[in-house]
Amino acid sequence: MALTMNDVDRFEAARPRLEAIAYRLLGSASEAEDAVQETFLRWQTAEVDRIEVPEAWLTKVLTNLCLNQLTSARARRETYVGQWLPEPVLAGDPMLGPADTAEQRESVSYAVLALLERLSPNERAVYVLREAFDYPHREIAEILDITEAASQQILHRAKKHVAQGKARTEIDEAAARRIVDEFLAAATSGRTEPLVRLLTQDAIAVGDGGGKVPARARAFEGALAVAKFMRGLFKPGKAKRELVGGSPDVYATTANGGPALVVVLDGRVIGVMCLEITPDGIAAFRNQVNPDKLERATRRWAATDHGDPLLRVF
Repeated sequence: MALTMNDVDRFEAARPRLEAIAYRLLGSASEAEDAVQETFLRWQTAEVDRIEVPEAWLTKVLTNLCLNQLTSARARRETYVGQWLPEPVLAGDPMLGPADTAEQRESVSYAVLALLERLSPNERAVYVLREAFDYPHREIAEILDITEAASQQILHRAKKHVAQGKARTEIDEAAARRIVDEFLAAATSGRTEPLVRLLTQDAIAVGDGGGKVPARARAFEGALAVAKFMRGLFKPGKAKRELVGGSPDVYATTANGGPALVVVLDGRVIGVMCLEITPDGIAAFRNQVNPDKLERATRRWAATDHGDPLLRVF
């Protein structure tokens, strides 16, 4: 049965919510778009006039598509070159979804998206649907074909896993920006000591190059190791300019609701560094440099006003 314009409009009205769910479930904007498009294809072939609650039907179809994708993704990531990090989403992108509550903001933060990789597909689905979109356990149970009690138990287990890896209490946006500015000043000073003072003792630095851009296979751990890495990263050099094709500009912005540095060369985003900032200092740097995971960021960057760069590196 062909869809009516009303049927198409109903799906398009649901698309932003579906994309936001899929992104949180998959950690990939491009894969989220594909999952939503596949949901639309299922919608096209369904007997739409017999579906009592289209929004619930669409959410169930999408969620199960994502669960299948997560299962296959686990196998693919066993052969992934180096560290795997989520695809960053820049400020203002509708794929970030709702951000009215602390739970919604946290569920899309880069740190939590990375932590969600520890969860089983079902744990991740329950966590996202409950924490980010406030679905009642009754509806989650129907979507996942489990009992309400099982949904509640899975959420408890998922929240425990996420809490074990979370950083300390967040700080406000103004304070975070001051620390970003201090970090850049310290990173370009050529000295290690100012950087160490800005970091937590257990700070980490992780990079995802996907085998296409050089990135260390293992994380740097500890304030001193991270500080030395950052000092070297921001040190100018001919080899670096040749590697990236020029001298890129660095901008301060937000990605996934948190402070980030965006590195841009000739209008193309070549890196997004997400900082995890706590009252004790900077706890983590997560650097996405895999070009396959920066295409959406580049499109978003080209469509927005981002002001002047903070500095030009290399």
